[in-house]
Parts: sequence; structure tokens; C-alpha cells
Amino acid sequence: MFKTQKTVALLLSAAAVLSMVALSGCQKNGGSTASTDTTVRPTAADVKKEGQLVSYGMPDTWINWKGIFASFTSQYGITHQDTDMSSAEELAKFKAEKNNPVADIGDIGIGFAAGARKSKVVQPYKNKYWNDVPSWAKDKDGYWTAEYTGSIVFLVNKSLVKDVPQSWADLLKSEYKGMVVIGDMQKHAQSQSALLAAAMAYGGNEANIKPGLDYFKKMYKAGNIKDVDDSVSNIQKGEVPICVLWDFNALNYRHEIGDDSAYDVVVPSDGTVTSAYVSVINAYAPHPQAAKAFQDYLFSDQGQTQIAEGYARPIRTNVDMPADVKSKLLPDSDYKSAKLIKNYDTWTKTSGEIPDLWRNEVLS
Repeated sequence: MFKTQKTVALLLSAAAVLSMVALSGCQKNGGSTASTDTTVRPTAADVKKEGQLVSYGMPDTWINWKGIFASFTSQYGITHQDTDMSSAEELAKFKAEKNNPVADIGDIGIGFAAGARKSKVVQPYKNKYWNDVPSWAKDKDGYWTAEYTGSIVFLVNKSLVKDVPQSWADLLKSEYKGMVVIGDMQKHAQSQSALLAAAMAYGGNEANIKPGLDYFKKMYKAGNIKDVDDSVSNIQKGEVPICVLWDFNALNYRHEIGDDSAYDVVVPSDGTVTSAYVSVINAYAPHPQAAKAFQDYLFSDQGQTQIAEGYARPIRTNVDMPADVKSKLLPDSDYKSAKLIKNYDTWTKTSGEIPDLWRNEVLS
């Protein structure tokens, strides 16, 4: 499952976001204009006065948003609501609703971050813990900041799969025909990162995903790809034998299903990618003080620990997490094959080309 389980007509990618017409910095019908000082902290009184925080693409089942929002809203005495959608859809909604803004914040794949800034649909803010975030994981002016990382893994239902695959090479075997679910390559950061992970396993990188396209073409022609939604409900019903997804989703879904012993979470031994999701504030946020307060909370020790409770790896490495929380994550030794994306500007451009490349080079 990605950050939406619904079939939608909008198929925006990072490239589509990059091509948005530049928006003015003015707000016509409410909302906010970004402050020139990106470190002005919201007061509790201002947040309480706004009374609400609205998010896009931050559903209960993704990392630990349910617990995080519960703690945050309790602290300030405000309410929260979310509408589940993909990264591209979040930014498109920010733009479409600029004259009557609804959402304050979003959580998007880092491949969409540069486009978000270029299209002027996000505003800058440097949270209280800005200096603790690695330089690669934040926009230098504060337009986006990575909250957590994820690595592409396999979630394997052992009751349906006799031999648990350990590598991308394994997934090409005939014994996995009709078993591998990869999600929607047309619009989801998770699926597109799976393509990059496979490309890296075969010598590619963010500038060269042809090895990944060639790999998935082989898998498609072999009939190993199963075209179903990789929702937790489908996984639980046994419709998803093998799922390619973020590690935090794999671990979380296994926990939700309630039988850890029935599922293996495997970091592919021949290569995978580690990427990040970033927090953004709508340029037209109707509750800008609540949005900034939420970022301060999210990057605090408490917020980062709650992210780990949702099986994601916090972006801050100087948080002293309790042992029982740290044990929820896979051991560091499992990630020997994982590589960070070196150039996110390049990946933004490349990921924007994936929908067409997928249709023309894999599905054709």
C-alpha cells in the first residue's frame, strides 16, 4: 500500500510538479504568506487560536502518524484531519486550492521536493532541530526537511512462498510467477524507488535507471508481476505473496496483521536504495502556526522516537531511543547493500520520466 488505496484519475509525477506554472507569493482568499524569517517560532496561544491542523498524505497506517498526531493535538488542544493521497497529488492539491486552501502540511517523497519548491507551493521553515538534520536531507532555505528514511525491501508471506527470495535475481525465477506485487509505478514514490533499487542492483544509479527497466521488463514478460493493490487488507487476505515496498511499511503491515512469524522482511542482498520522505508546509496554509509547531514537534526527540515506533528510521541520529523502540527496526547489519541517492536533483528529473518509460519500455 502506498499513501492511498484509491484509484484516482490524476497521474502526476515529479516532472509534472516541476512543470507547474509558478505561483505568486500572494494569497487571495485566506491562507498564509511565508515569513521572511524562517526561524520565528509559533506560540502555543497562536496554535490554540487556529484550533486545527489539516494534512494531506499522512494516514494512520503510514509510519506512526496516528500516534504522532494524537500526541501533538493533545499538547495544543487542537484537532487534526487527514486525506490520504500520493506525493504528487498532495502538491497538485496545494496548487489547485490556493484560492481556498484546505491543507497545512504534507509528507512527500524527497524526489518531489525540488519540484515543490520550484512550483512555489510550499513555504520555508527551519524547525527547532534544524542543525541536527544532515545537510543532504534538507533544503538549504528550509522549504522541505526530511523526517525519516526508508529502504526498499521484500515482504514475503511464507505460507504462500516456499523459498523466501533473498535478492532481485531470485525474483526472476519461475517459481515466483504471479507472486510479485510492486504497486503503481505511474505515480508513487515507493514504486519508483523500487525501480531505482533494482537499477542499483544491476549497476545503475539515479541518472541511469535502464538496468532497472530492463530488469522489470524481464519480470513482466516472465509473468512474475501480480497486478493487485498492495494494501494491508490484501496482504492479510493472502492476495500478495511477495510485496516490494519500504521497510517501514513492511514491518508495520506485518505488525498490523499480527503474526510476525508468518512474514519475512528481506533487504535484497544484491542492492537496494535508501531514501527519505520530507515534511512540507503549504505555501497557502490556513493554519500556518499549527503547521510550524507540528514540524517542531516532529523533529523533537519525542517526535523522532514516535517515528521509530512506526518502524521508520528517524532522520536525526542523535536521539537516544529506548531499547524496546530500537528493537522494532531491522538491525543495521541488514542494510549492507543499501545505497543513498547521491543526487536528488537528478533523481527528481529521472523519476519524472518513469511513467512514460514504464509504459513504453516495460509494458509494451
